[in-house]
Amino acid sequence: MTKRLILIRHAKSSWDDPFADDHARTLNKRGQASAQAIGGWMAEQGYTPDTVLCSDATRTRQTADLILAQLSGAAKLRLSGMLYHAAPDTIQEVIQHETADTIAVIAHNPSIGMIANALVGTPPNHRRFSDYPTCATTVIDFAVHSWTAMKRGSGKCVDFIVPRDLIGTNGSDLD
Repeated sequence: MTKRLILIRHAKSSWDDPFADDHARTLNKRGQASAQAIGGWMAEQGYTPDTVLCSDATRTRQTADLILAQLSGAAKLRLSGMLYHAAPDTIQEVIQHETADTIAVIAHNPSIGMIANALVGTPPNHRRFSDYPTCATTVIDFAVHSWTAMKRGSGKCVDFIVPRDLIGTNGSDLD
Protein backbone atom coordinates (compact mmCIF):
# COMPACT_ATOMS: atom_id res chain seq x y z
CA MET A 1 0.00 0.00 0.00
CA THR A 2 1.21 3.49 -0.78
CA LYS A 3 0.22 6.77 0.81
CA ARG A 4 0.90 10.01 -1.02
CA LEU A 5 1.59 13.33 0.67
CA ILE A 6 1.61 16.65 -1.19
CA LEU A 7 3.22 19.47 0.78
CA ILE A 8 2.46 23.00 -0.46
CA ARG A 9 3.64 26.29 0.94
CA HIS A 10 1.03 29.02 0.53
CA ALA A 11 1.42 31.31 -2.46
CA LYS A 12 2.92 34.81 -2.26
CA SER A 13 0.95 37.14 -0.06
CA SER A 14 0.61 40.88 0.00
CA TRP A 15 2.71 43.06 2.28
CA ASP A 16 1.03 46.30 1.18
CA ASP A 17 0.16 47.01 4.81
CA PRO A 18 3.07 45.91 7.03
CA PHE A 19 0.90 46.45 10.13
CA ALA A 20 -1.98 44.26 8.93
CA ASP A 21 -2.92 41.17 10.88
CA ASP A 22 -0.66 38.35 9.64
CA HIS A 23 -3.47 35.79 9.81
CA ALA A 24 -5.61 37.95 7.50
CA ARG A 25 -3.00 38.69 4.80
CA THR A 26 -4.27 37.94 1.28
CA LEU A 27 -2.51 36.71 -1.84
CA ASN A 28 -1.08 39.25 -4.23
CA LYS A 29 -1.49 38.93 -8.02
CA ARG A 30 1.70 36.89 -8.37
CA GLY A 31 0.51 34.55 -5.62
CA GLN A 32 -2.84 34.08 -7.33
CA ALA A 33 -1.14 33.24 -10.64
CA SER A 34 1.26 30.88 -8.86
CA ALA A 35 -1.50 28.96 -7.07
CA GLN A 36 -3.43 28.59 -10.33
CA ALA A 37 -0.28 27.36 -12.10
CA ILE A 38 0.43 24.81 -9.34
CA GLY A 39 -3.18 23.61 -9.49
CA GLY A 40 -2.94 23.20 -13.26
CA TRP A 41 0.34 21.31 -12.92
CA MET A 42 -1.15 19.03 -10.27
CA ALA A 43 -4.10 18.30 -12.55
CA GLU A 44 -1.82 17.53 -15.52
CA GLN A 45 0.30 15.19 -13.41
CA GLY A 46 -2.69 13.47 -11.80
CA TYR A 47 -1.72 14.63 -8.30
CA THR A 48 -5.24 14.89 -6.93
CA PRO A 49 -5.61 14.73 -3.15
CA ASP A 50 -8.52 13.07 -1.40
CA THR A 51 -8.18 15.49 1.52
CA VAL A 52 -6.57 18.92 1.76
CA LEU A 53 -5.48 19.96 5.23
CA CYS A 54 -5.03 23.71 5.24
CA SER A 55 -4.02 26.36 7.74
CA ASP A 56 -6.95 28.63 8.49
CA ALA A 57 -5.00 31.78 7.53
CA THR A 58 -6.51 33.77 4.66
CA ARG A 59 -3.52 33.29 2.32
CA THR A 60 -3.50 29.50 2.75
CA ARG A 61 -7.28 29.28 2.22
CA GLN A 62 -6.97 31.36 -0.95
CA THR A 63 -4.11 29.15 -2.15
CA ALA A 64 -6.24 26.05 -1.53
CA ASP A 65 -9.26 27.50 -3.34
CA LEU A 66 -7.21 28.44 -6.42
CA ILE A 67 -5.47 25.05 -6.55
CA LEU A 68 -8.65 23.05 -6.01
CA ALA A 69 -10.44 25.01 -8.75
CA GLN A 70 -7.93 23.48 -11.22
CA LEU A 71 -8.43 19.89 -10.03
CA SER A 72 -11.20 17.54 -11.05
CA GLY A 73 -12.50 15.56 -8.17
CA ALA A 74 -13.99 16.36 -4.85
CA ALA A 75 -11.09 16.78 -2.47
CA LYS A 76 -12.31 17.51 1.03
CA LEU A 77 -10.91 20.81 2.29
CA ARG A 78 -10.37 20.92 6.04
CA LEU A 79 -9.17 24.13 7.67
CA SER A 80 -7.12 23.80 10.83
CA GLY A 81 -5.92 26.47 13.20
CA MET A 82 -3.30 23.95 14.35
CA LEU A 83 -1.53 24.35 10.98
CA TYR A 84 -1.13 28.13 11.29
CA HIS A 85 2.63 28.52 11.80
CA ALA A 86 2.73 24.95 13.14
CA ALA A 87 5.97 23.21 14.03
CA PRO A 88 7.00 20.32 11.74
CA ASP A 89 6.09 17.82 14.48
CA THR A 90 2.59 19.29 14.69
CA ILE A 91 2.13 19.01 10.92
CA GLN A 92 3.22 15.37 11.07
CA GLU A 93 0.86 14.73 13.98
CA VAL A 94 -2.09 16.24 12.07
CA ILE A 95 -1.28 14.03 9.05
CA GLN A 96 -1.05 10.91 11.20
CA HIS A 97 -4.70 11.26 12.23
CA GLU A 98 -5.85 10.99 8.63
CA THR A 99 -7.14 7.94 6.75
CA ALA A 100 -7.20 9.16 3.12
CA ASP A 101 -4.61 7.68 0.76
CA THR A 102 -3.60 11.02 -0.78
CA ILE A 103 -3.34 14.09 1.42
CA ALA A 104 -2.25 17.62 0.60
CA VAL A 105 -1.12 20.00 3.33
CA ILE A 106 -1.06 23.74 2.67
CA ALA A 107 0.80 25.61 5.37
CA HIS A 108 3.61 28.05 6.16
CA ASN A 109 7.38 28.25 6.14
CA PRO A 110 9.69 27.50 7.72
CA SER A 111 7.82 24.40 8.93
CA ILE A 112 6.36 23.15 5.63
CA GLY A 113 9.82 23.23 4.04
CA MET A 114 11.39 21.68 7.13
CA ILE A 115 8.99 18.75 7.13
CA ALA A 116 9.44 18.21 3.38
CA ASN A 117 13.20 18.06 3.90
CA ALA A 118 12.82 15.74 6.89
CA LEU A 119 10.41 13.26 5.30
CA VAL A 120 12.20 12.52 2.03
CA GLY A 121 14.96 9.93 1.97
CA THR A 122 16.69 11.64 -0.94
CA PRO A 123 15.90 15.26 -1.74
CA PRO A 124 15.08 16.23 -5.32
CA ASN A 125 17.79 17.70 -7.51
CA HIS A 126 16.32 21.19 -7.46
CA ARG A 127 18.14 24.27 -6.19
CA ARG A 128 15.03 25.67 -4.46
CA PHE A 129 14.07 22.61 -2.39
CA SER A 130 16.07 23.60 0.68
CA ASP A 131 14.61 27.12 0.92
CA TYR A 132 11.06 26.14 -0.16
CA PRO A 133 9.80 29.37 -1.77
CA THR A 134 6.16 30.40 -1.87
CA CYS A 135 3.86 27.80 -3.45
CA ALA A 136 6.69 25.24 -3.62
CA THR A 137 5.11 21.79 -3.89
CA THR A 138 6.57 18.39 -3.05
CA VAL A 139 4.92 15.06 -3.82
CA ILE A 140 6.13 12.28 -1.53
CA ASP A 141 5.15 8.60 -1.55
CA PHE A 142 5.35 6.36 1.51
CA ALA A 143 5.22 2.56 1.44
CA VAL A 144 2.93 2.35 4.46
CA HIS A 145 -0.60 1.15 5.23
CA SER A 146 -1.30 3.93 7.70
CA TRP A 147 -0.09 7.50 8.16
CA THR A 148 0.95 6.57 11.68
CA ALA A 149 3.72 4.44 10.14
CA MET A 150 5.17 7.45 8.26
CA LYS A 151 8.72 8.05 9.47
CA ARG A 152 11.21 10.81 8.78
CA GLY A 153 13.53 10.00 5.89
CA SER A 154 11.27 7.20 4.63
CA GLY A 155 9.46 9.07 1.88
CA LYS A 156 10.28 8.86 -1.82
CA CYS A 157 10.23 12.26 -3.48
CA VAL A 158 8.14 11.75 -6.60
CA ASP A 159 8.13 15.38 -7.71
CA PHE A 160 9.03 18.90 -6.67
CA ILE A 161 8.19 22.15 -8.39
CA VAL A 162 8.05 25.87 -7.77
CA PRO A 163 5.81 28.33 -9.64
CA ARG A 164 8.77 29.87 -11.47
CA ASP A 165 9.32 26.49 -13.16
CA LEU A 166 5.84 26.89 -14.66
CA ILE A 167 5.35 30.61 -15.25
CA GLY A 168 8.91 31.80 -15.73
CA THR A 169 10.97 34.35 -13.91
CA ASN A 170 9.32 37.54 -15.10
CA GLY A 171 6.72 38.09 -12.45
CA SER A 172 7.16 41.84 -12.35
CA ASP A 173 3.91 42.38 -14.24
CA LEU A 174 2.07 40.42 -11.56
CA ASP A 175 3.22 42.29 -8.45
